[in-house]
Amino acid sequence: MKISSYLKDKLYVVFFFLGIYVFTLLFLLAFKVNKSLIVVISFLNLFYVVGILCIDYVRKRKFYTYLLENSNRLDKAYLVLETIEKPTFYEGKLVSDILYEINRSMAENVKILEEQNTNFKEYIEMWIHEVKIPISFLILMAHNHKEKFTKTILEQIQRIDAYVEQVLYYVRSENAEQDYLIKETKLESIINNVALKNKDELLEERIEFQVKNVDFFINTDAKWLEFILSQIVSNSIKYRKENIFSYIKIEASEEKDKIILRILDNGIGIKKSDIKRVFEKTYTGSNGRLKTKSTGVGLFIAKNLCTKLGHTIEIESEENEFTKVTITFSKNEFYKVVK
Repeated sequence: MKISSYLKDKLYVVFFFLGIYVFTLLFLLAFKVNKSLIVVISFLNLFYVVGILCIDYVRKRKFYTYLLENSNRLDKAYLVLETIEKPTFYEGKLVSDILYEINRSMAENVKILEEQNTNFKEYIEMWIHEVKIPISFLILMAHNHKEKFTKTILEQIQRIDAYVEQVLYYVRSENAEQDYLIKETKLESIINNVALKNKDELLEERIEFQVKNVDFFINTDAKWLEFILSQIVSNSIKYRKENIFSYIKIEASEEKDKIILRILDNGIGIKKSDIKRVFEKTYTGSNGRLKTKSTGVGLFIAKNLCTKLGHTIEIESEENEFTKVTITFSKNEFYKVVK
C-alpha cells in the first residue's frame, strides 16, 4: 500500500480541511483574535488532520500489504484470510467478511463440481468395463472364425479396444495416486505381457521383437507400467517403415541407484521440430498427420503416469533412422525397509 496512492484517495479530506481552515482563519481575523492564538489554533488543526491520516494509513497499510503479499505468494490464493490477522478497523472487517463469504461460496461450488466430476469418472470407468466385455468377445470370435471375420474387421475391433482402454487410463491418470499400488515387480514379466498383448500386430507386420537383459526387479505399479510400455510399442508398430526389416529392441541396464529401460525401433523417426512436444496432450506432429490412427494422447498419458509413479521418460529420435524411449526407475531403499 503506497502512501502516494493513499493520499490521492484522501484528497477530499485535505481539501475539506483547507476549506474549513480558511473559513476559520477569516472568522478569527474578523474578530481580531491575537495572532499568537491564531498560530496555535492553526498548528493544532494541522496536527489533528495529519495525525488522523497517519494513524488511519498505518492501520490499513498493515492489513492490505499482508493481504496483497500473501495472496501473491500462495498457490491457493483463496486461503489468504487464514494467513493474516483479523483487521481492527471497520473497513477491513467488511473486506474480510466479504472475502470469507466469497471463499465459502466458492468452496461449496467447487465441492459440487468435484462430486459431479467424480460421479462422471466413476460412470465412465463402469461403462468402459462393461463395453470391454463385448469387445473381448468380438476379438475372440474374430480369431476363432477367421472365415467370417476379415482382417480389416479384426483390426478395427482391436483399435476400438485400444481406444477404450486409453480412455480408461486417461480418466484414471488424473487421480492415479488413488488407484496404483507400488511394489517390487519383475520387469521381465511386464514386458512379456506387453509382447503378448501386441503379438497379433507384431506378427502381422513382421516386426522382430527383441528383448535382452531385462531380468530386474523394479518398484512400480505393474498395471500402469504395462499400459505405458504398450503405448510405446504401439507407436513403434504404427510408425514403422514399410517394406523393410523392422524391429523393436528392448534392453535394460543397472546403474548405482537406478535401472534404465530402453525401447528402440528403426521406424520413421520424429522430426527435430516435433521431439520437444511429443508429450503434449493431443499433439500429433507431422507423423500424426501421416497416420490417421494417431490421437496424440497415448504419450501424454504415459508421461503423466511416469511422473506420478516417480519414473522419468525421455525420447530421442532421428527422422527416418530410429526412435529410442528411455524410462528410468529409481531404486528406493526406504521401500525395502517398510514393505
